[in-house]
Amino acid sequence: MTVIVMNEKLKNYLTSFNVLSEEEITFVANKVTPTILKKGDYFIRENEISKEVAFISSGIFRSFYTTSADEEVTYCFRFENSFVTAYSSFLTQTKSIENVQAITDTEIFKISRDLILKLEKSSPNWVKLLKMLAEQEYLYLEKRVFLLQKESAEKRYKDLLINTPNYLQQIPLKYLASYLGITQRHLSRIRKSIAN
Repeated sequence: MTVIVMNEKLKNYLTSFNVLSEEEITFVANKVTPTILKKGDYFIRENEISKEVAFISSGIFRSFYTTSADEEVTYCFRFENSFVTAYSSFLTQTKSIENVQAITDTEIFKISRDLILKLEKSSPNWVKLLKMLAEQEYLYLEKRVFLLQKESAEKRYKDLLINTPNYLQQIPLKYLASYLGITQRHLSRIRKSIAN
């Protein structure tokens, strides 16, 4: 994918909110840094301080943490046409407790925290957009908590099938099982029962 195509995807995404002017969108599109991360590369690691957010033009990321028993727990996937960062670290400027890793080859636009703070001061439109993005993030996490606490693993898997069917085949089973809070064997049984 060319940088021009990537840039158009970012512009279209920002335009979809109907908040920013064309000039504001063009300005930020010219300030971002196009970057390619290969499968397995990290956007941020545990104990680093998050200084950037990225718009995902293509590819998939997973966010995970390591338990005291040294097990990796995947708790979030991020797909193209969305933003990714270690949000709590980004907001508080403290060390991240999570890792954000590319699980496919990815194309992203990096946006520095300094630029976001400048944009916020430059226009109430940016304040409004950032508020909308924060609200989206909150609703996403709330839905995730409710699914984990209220629904069966089969229902959680079906939710992924409905909302992100194009990506499921690209997510390794061990990450998918971890995200659903089940073993790979249990996930295989669920997939077989749904396929039949």
